[in-house]
Amino acid sequence: MSLTMPYETLLRISEEINAVHDINTLLERIMDLALETLKAGRGFILLKNSSDTTSYEVVTMRNISRESVASIRDLSTSVVNQVLESGEALLSLDAQADNRFAGAESIVMQQIKSVMCTPLKTETRSLGAIYVDSRAAARRFDKESLTFLQAFAGQAALAISNTRLMEELQTENKKLKKQIVSGGLFPEIIGKSAPMIKIYDLIRDVADSTASILIEGESGTGKELVARALHVHSSRSNHPFLPIFCGSMAENLLESELFGHKKGAFTGASENKSGLFEEAHMGTLFLDEIADISMNIQTKLLRVIQEGETKRVGDNQLRHVDVRILSATNKDLWKEVEAGNFREDLYFRLNVIDIKMPPLRERTDDIPLLCAHFLKKYAQKNKKNVKRISPQAIRTLQAYGWPGNVRELENAVERAVIFARSSELGPELFQMRKSEAKLPIGKSLKEINKFAILQTIKMVDGNRTRAAEILGVSRRWLQYQLKEWGMVDGN
Repeated sequence: MSLTMPYETLLRISEEINAVHDINTLLERIMDLALETLKAGRGFILLKNSSDTTSYEVVTMRNISRESVASIRDLSTSVVNQVLESGEALLSLDAQADNRFAGAESIVMQQIKSVMCTPLKTETRSLGAIYVDSRAAARRFDKESLTFLQAFAGQAALAISNTRLMEELQTENKKLKKQIVSGGLFPEIIGKSAPMIKIYDLIRDVADSTASILIEGESGTGKELVARALHVHSSRSNHPFLPIFCGSMAENLLESELFGHKKGAFTGASENKSGLFEEAHMGTLFLDEIADISMNIQTKLLRVIQEGETKRVGDNQLRHVDVRILSATNKDLWKEVEAGNFREDLYFRLNVIDIKMPPLRERTDDIPLLCAHFLKKYAQKNKKNVKRISPQAIRTLQAYGWPGNVRELENAVERAVIFARSSELGPELFQMRKSEAKLPIGKSLKEINKFAILQTIKMVDGNRTRAAEILGVSRRWLQYQLKEWGMVDGN
């Protein structure tokens, strides 16, 4: 088959493939152009496996079954192996009579008349090979065909290399954006109360250890902020911090997100996908609401922690990963173990170090600081000239139980800023959820007064000095009232 290939045609093909920026689309287009231009009957492309550079995988093929591809590439004497080992192109004008293929049953059995195979390589590395053949006697390849295929393969290899690099950069960019969107540039943890000082000390002590850490606490207490602080103050800070919310996520979706999947592993798996364990290599993976994962995921998670290896769904290949695991839950995880909902061995693997986040009601001294931070944030965001929160409003906020913790306080301040009509936020602008303890409506003022005092003391865990401050009375007055009700004096 004589082939006249003007440079203009090769240039047009080069421009066409270099305009494609999706690797799968690019490979399909390369295969189609090769067959079309050479008038070949069949063909396929092999590329080095990204995770194991000593092996190759078929990434696209035309008019040939996988069984036929396997028989062609797997024999030690095969066309493809000769090209991959030598790094040189191969042409057979008459494959049936070619002594080089005397032991290659695939050539004989499939009645292949003419064969060409050439490496796909750039100046710096080998990527794989492109193979084409013809079983029609009238369409035998010649030296001109090979010259074109070599020139074409050079352009194709460069396009593949550039597209892969672009996709790697896009993936890294997505990771960075994900970190920024989901948590900002590491928002400061706000608070100077005694419970928060203990948290800061603990973060400083354990941040750079290799231990897995379990962060426990009610929803809205800032567990992810602590996880980010642990990562930022560790030697892994230059590597990814990837958070994933495990609660309410379907098991198969969570499995695919954590461990990745192989192309064709299930309906919709149209391409190979790396899991978060692979993407977080050398960094930190934060598993939020870990108590909600299924037993199947628990078993696979335990293997990753014990062996340092992960396996994609539908794949048999093990991949080594070095990932620090931080996890969080708003449940009592040990009770989940006792109830049979969580593996005991996994519990001890995750809970090498335990950090318990205090609820907002246990650190009401931090409410003025938090309010000032949220006030500034939402005044700027909503372009409102709000400067402060009144002392009466602060006392109201400190007297509330905050079942939603810091997140609920932030929402309350944001709402107050939006509805503010002056530079100061008063107590009337704050609408909190009703407390679980209901006011004794229909009772005397004396009974209501007693109820409010006792609930406030309960909220601050019996600290009567703090209760007196919240109620706006002297400690002496509060002690007098308690004495009248026959309550023993306390702190």
